[in-house]
Amino acid sequence: MAKPPIEQMALTAELVARCERCVPDPGPRAGITYYTKAEFAETARAMVAARGAGPLWIFAYGSLIWNPGFTAADHRRGTAHGWHRRFSMKMERWRGTPGQPGLMLALERGGSCEGILFRLPDEAKAEELARVLQREIDGPEDRVYLRWLNVRSGGEIVPALTFWAHPKDFHLPEHPTLEQTAHMLARACGHIGSGAAYLYNTVTKLAEHGIYDRNLWRLQKLVAREIEGRSR
Repeated sequence: MAKPPIEQMALTAELVARCERCVPDPGPRAGITYYTKAEFAETARAMVAARGAGPLWIFAYGSLIWNPGFTAADHRRGTAHGWHRRFSMKMERWRGTPGQPGLMLALERGGSCEGILFRLPDEAKAEELARVLQREIDGPEDRVYLRWLNVRSGGEIVPALTFWAHPKDFHLPEHPTLEQTAHMLARACGHIGSGAAYLYNTVTKLAEHGIYDRNLWRLQKLVAREIEGRSR
Protein backbone atom coordinates (compact mmCIF):
# COMPACT_ATOMS: atom_id res chain seq x y z
CA MET A 1 0.00 0.00 0.00
CA ALA A 2 1.31 3.45 -0.90
CA LYS A 3 1.49 6.15 1.76
CA PRO A 4 -1.55 8.44 1.94
CA PRO A 5 -0.97 11.40 -0.41
CA ILE A 6 -0.70 14.83 1.13
CA GLU A 7 -2.57 16.62 -1.66
CA GLN A 8 -6.29 16.43 -2.34
CA MET A 9 -7.67 14.55 -5.31
CA ALA A 10 -7.41 16.54 -8.52
CA LEU A 11 -10.30 14.67 -10.11
CA THR A 12 -13.48 16.14 -8.65
CA ALA A 13 -17.18 15.38 -8.98
CA GLU A 14 -17.54 18.61 -10.97
CA LEU A 15 -14.92 17.51 -13.50
CA VAL A 16 -16.49 14.06 -13.74
CA ALA A 17 -19.88 15.62 -14.48
CA ARG A 18 -18.42 17.18 -17.64
CA CYS A 19 -17.82 13.66 -19.00
CA GLU A 20 -21.33 12.33 -18.51
CA ARG A 21 -23.71 12.16 -21.45
CA CYS A 22 -26.69 10.13 -22.57
CA VAL A 23 -25.63 7.03 -24.53
CA PRO A 24 -28.17 4.44 -25.72
CA ASP A 25 -27.89 0.84 -24.55
CA PRO A 26 -26.34 -1.08 -27.48
CA GLY A 27 -28.31 -4.23 -26.67
CA PRO A 28 -27.10 -7.83 -26.24
CA ARG A 29 -23.46 -8.76 -26.70
CA ALA A 30 -22.65 -10.83 -29.75
CA GLY A 31 -21.59 -14.43 -29.12
CA ILE A 32 -22.96 -14.59 -25.58
CA THR A 33 -25.49 -17.14 -24.34
CA TYR A 34 -27.30 -15.08 -21.75
CA TYR A 35 -28.17 -16.75 -18.46
CA THR A 36 -31.76 -16.55 -17.29
CA LYS A 37 -32.43 -15.55 -13.68
CA ALA A 38 -33.09 -19.20 -12.90
CA GLU A 39 -29.78 -20.21 -14.48
CA PHE A 40 -27.91 -17.62 -12.42
CA ALA A 41 -29.52 -19.09 -9.30
CA GLU A 42 -28.66 -22.64 -10.35
CA THR A 43 -25.07 -21.68 -11.16
CA ALA A 44 -24.70 -19.98 -7.77
CA ARG A 45 -26.08 -22.99 -5.90
CA ALA A 46 -23.65 -25.28 -7.73
CA MET A 47 -20.70 -23.03 -6.90
CA VAL A 48 -21.65 -22.87 -3.22
CA ALA A 49 -22.06 -26.65 -3.07
CA ALA A 50 -18.67 -27.15 -4.73
CA ARG A 51 -16.97 -24.96 -2.10
CA GLY A 52 -18.50 -26.89 0.78
CA ALA A 53 -19.00 -25.59 4.30
CA GLY A 54 -17.42 -22.41 5.57
CA PRO A 55 -17.59 -18.72 4.70
CA LEU A 56 -17.77 -17.50 1.11
CA TRP A 57 -15.73 -14.38 0.41
CA ILE A 58 -15.72 -12.06 -2.62
CA PHE A 59 -12.56 -10.07 -3.40
CA ALA A 60 -13.38 -6.59 -4.74
CA TYR A 61 -10.70 -4.40 -6.30
CA GLY A 62 -12.74 -1.97 -8.45
CA SER A 63 -16.41 -1.10 -8.86
CA LEU A 64 -17.60 -3.92 -6.58
CA ILE A 65 -16.16 -1.85 -3.71
CA TRP A 66 -18.44 1.13 -4.36
CA ASN A 67 -21.38 -0.53 -6.10
CA PRO A 68 -21.54 -4.15 -4.91
CA GLY A 69 -25.17 -4.88 -5.70
CA PHE A 70 -25.31 -7.59 -3.01
CA THR A 71 -25.56 -7.83 0.75
CA ALA A 72 -22.45 -8.67 2.75
CA ALA A 73 -22.33 -9.90 6.32
CA ASP A 74 -18.81 -8.57 6.89
CA HIS A 75 -15.93 -6.89 5.08
CA ARG A 76 -12.22 -6.39 5.61
CA ARG A 77 -9.14 -5.29 3.74
CA GLY A 78 -7.09 -7.93 1.96
CA THR A 79 -4.15 -8.28 -0.42
CA ALA A 80 -4.03 -10.61 -3.42
CA HIS A 81 -0.40 -11.41 -4.16
CA GLY A 82 0.59 -12.30 -7.71
CA TRP A 83 -2.07 -10.02 -9.21
CA HIS A 84 -2.42 -6.29 -9.75
CA ARG A 85 -5.32 -4.11 -10.89
CA ARG A 86 -4.98 -2.34 -14.24
CA PHE A 87 -7.17 -0.53 -16.72
CA SER A 88 -6.74 -3.23 -19.33
CA MET A 89 -10.31 -4.10 -20.38
CA LYS A 90 -11.28 -2.38 -23.61
CA MET A 91 -14.91 -1.29 -23.36
CA GLU A 92 -17.05 -0.60 -26.44
CA ARG A 93 -20.19 -0.72 -24.30
CA TRP A 94 -21.00 -0.06 -20.61
CA ARG A 95 -18.45 2.77 -20.20
CA GLY A 96 -17.44 3.26 -23.80
CA THR A 97 -18.64 2.99 -27.39
CA PRO A 98 -17.12 1.57 -30.60
CA GLY A 99 -16.34 5.13 -31.70
CA GLN A 100 -14.84 6.13 -28.34
CA PRO A 101 -13.71 2.98 -26.49
CA GLY A 102 -13.20 3.14 -22.77
CA LEU A 103 -11.30 1.06 -20.23
CA MET A 104 -12.25 -0.78 -17.06
CA LEU A 105 -10.18 -2.40 -14.36
CA ALA A 106 -9.22 -6.05 -14.44
CA LEU A 107 -6.72 -8.19 -12.55
CA GLU A 108 -3.47 -8.87 -14.35
CA ARG A 109 -0.60 -11.18 -13.42
CA GLY A 110 2.23 -9.94 -11.23
CA GLY A 111 2.66 -7.67 -8.24
CA SER A 112 -0.05 -7.35 -5.61
CA CYS A 113 -3.47 -5.80 -5.26
CA GLU A 114 -5.01 -4.44 -2.09
CA GLY A 115 -8.80 -4.46 -2.03
CA ILE A 116 -11.82 -5.39 0.05
CA LEU A 117 -13.02 -8.85 1.05
CA PHE A 118 -16.79 -9.19 1.43
CA ARG A 119 -18.24 -12.20 3.28
CA LEU A 120 -21.61 -13.36 2.03
CA PRO A 121 -24.24 -14.16 4.71
CA ASP A 122 -24.02 -17.83 5.73
CA GLU A 123 -27.80 -18.22 5.55
CA ALA A 124 -28.04 -16.72 2.03
CA LYS A 125 -24.76 -17.55 0.29
CA ALA A 126 -26.35 -18.89 -2.90
CA GLU A 127 -28.89 -16.06 -3.15
CA GLU A 128 -26.30 -13.31 -2.71
CA LEU A 129 -23.80 -15.04 -4.98
CA ALA A 130 -26.47 -15.15 -7.69
CA ARG A 131 -26.79 -11.37 -7.34
CA VAL A 132 -23.01 -10.98 -7.71
CA LEU A 133 -22.99 -13.18 -10.80
CA GLN A 134 -25.83 -11.21 -12.40
CA ARG A 135 -23.87 -8.03 -11.83
CA GLU A 136 -20.53 -9.29 -13.11
CA ILE A 137 -21.17 -11.73 -15.96
CA ASP A 138 -23.73 -12.30 -18.70
CA GLY A 139 -23.42 -15.98 -19.51
CA PRO A 140 -21.28 -19.13 -19.38
CA GLU A 141 -18.73 -17.67 -21.81
CA ASP A 142 -17.70 -15.16 -19.12
CA ARG A 143 -17.04 -17.78 -16.43
CA VAL A 144 -13.46 -18.19 -17.67
CA TYR A 145 -12.75 -14.84 -15.97
CA LEU A 146 -13.92 -16.00 -12.53
CA ARG A 147 -11.07 -17.10 -10.30
CA TRP A 148 -10.55 -18.22 -6.72
CA LEU A 149 -7.63 -16.36 -5.17
CA ASN A 150 -5.81 -16.75 -1.88
CA VAL A 151 -6.08 -13.31 -0.29
CA ARG A 152 -4.02 -12.37 2.75
CA SER A 153 -6.00 -10.56 5.44
CA GLY A 154 -5.18 -9.99 9.11
CA GLY A 155 -2.48 -12.63 9.21
CA GLU A 156 -4.54 -15.37 7.54
CA ILE A 157 -5.10 -16.58 4.00
CA VAL A 158 -8.69 -16.29 2.81
CA PRO A 159 -9.89 -18.09 -0.36
CA ALA A 160 -12.02 -15.58 -2.25
CA LEU A 161 -13.85 -15.38 -5.55
CA THR A 162 -12.95 -12.55 -7.89
CA PHE A 163 -14.00 -11.47 -11.36
CA TRP A 164 -12.32 -10.49 -14.61
CA ALA A 165 -8.91 -11.96 -13.93
CA HIS A 166 -6.74 -11.63 -17.05
CA PRO A 167 -9.61 -11.02 -19.51
CA LYS A 168 -7.60 -11.56 -22.71
CA ASP A 169 -10.64 -11.31 -25.02
CA PHE A 170 -11.03 -7.67 -23.95
CA HIS A 171 -7.37 -6.69 -24.17
CA LEU A 172 -5.97 -4.03 -26.43
CA PRO A 173 -3.04 -5.18 -28.62
CA GLU A 174 -0.72 -3.53 -26.07
CA HIS A 175 -1.34 -2.29 -22.55
CA PRO A 176 -1.84 1.49 -22.71
CA THR A 177 0.48 3.78 -20.77
CA LEU A 178 -0.95 5.83 -17.92
CA GLU A 179 -1.07 8.83 -20.25
CA GLN A 180 -2.98 6.86 -22.91
CA THR A 181 -5.28 5.47 -20.24
CA ALA A 182 -6.01 8.99 -18.97
CA HIS A 183 -6.79 10.17 -22.50
CA MET A 184 -9.34 7.37 -22.94
CA LEU A 185 -10.96 7.66 -19.51
CA ALA A 186 -11.41 11.42 -19.85
CA ARG A 187 -13.38 10.98 -23.08
CA ALA A 188 -15.20 7.65 -23.00
CA CYS A 189 -18.78 7.26 -21.84
CA GLY A 190 -21.27 4.43 -22.30
CA HIS A 191 -24.83 3.71 -21.32
CA ILE A 192 -23.95 3.10 -17.65
CA GLY A 193 -21.62 6.09 -17.27
CA SER A 194 -18.21 7.55 -17.97
CA GLY A 195 -14.71 6.22 -17.47
CA ALA A 196 -13.91 9.29 -15.38
CA ALA A 197 -16.75 8.44 -12.97
CA TYR A 198 -15.53 4.85 -12.67
CA LEU A 199 -12.03 6.04 -11.77
CA TYR A 200 -13.29 8.74 -9.40
CA ASN A 201 -15.55 6.37 -7.48
CA THR A 202 -12.86 3.68 -7.25
CA VAL A 203 -10.12 5.99 -5.97
CA THR A 204 -12.51 7.70 -3.55
CA LYS A 205 -13.84 4.47 -2.07
CA LEU A 206 -10.38 2.90 -1.80
CA ALA A 207 -9.23 5.98 0.13
CA GLU A 208 -12.19 5.60 2.52
CA HIS A 209 -10.79 2.17 3.35
CA GLY A 210 -7.28 3.58 3.76
CA ILE A 211 -6.04 2.13 0.46
CA TYR A 212 -3.96 4.34 -1.83
CA ASP A 213 -3.03 2.77 -5.12
CA ARG A 214 -0.04 4.72 -6.43
CA ASN A 215 -0.89 4.25 -10.10
CA LEU A 216 -4.57 5.12 -9.68
CA TRP A 217 -3.67 8.23 -7.69
CA ARG A 218 -1.37 9.41 -10.46
CA LEU A 219 -3.99 8.48 -13.04
CA GLN A 220 -6.73 10.58 -11.44
CA LYS A 221 -4.46 13.62 -11.69
CA LEU A 222 -3.81 12.93 -15.37
CA VAL A 223 -7.53 12.47 -16.09
CA ALA A 224 -8.33 15.74 -14.29
CA ARG A 225 -5.73 17.50 -16.44
CA GLU A 226 -7.21 15.99 -19.60
CA ILE A 227 -10.74 17.15 -18.72
CA GLU A 228 -9.59 20.64 -17.77
CA GLY A 229 -7.59 20.89 -21.01
CA ARG A 230 -10.64 20.00 -23.08
CA SER A 231 -12.65 22.71 -21.38
CA ARG A 232 -10.26 25.54 -22.19
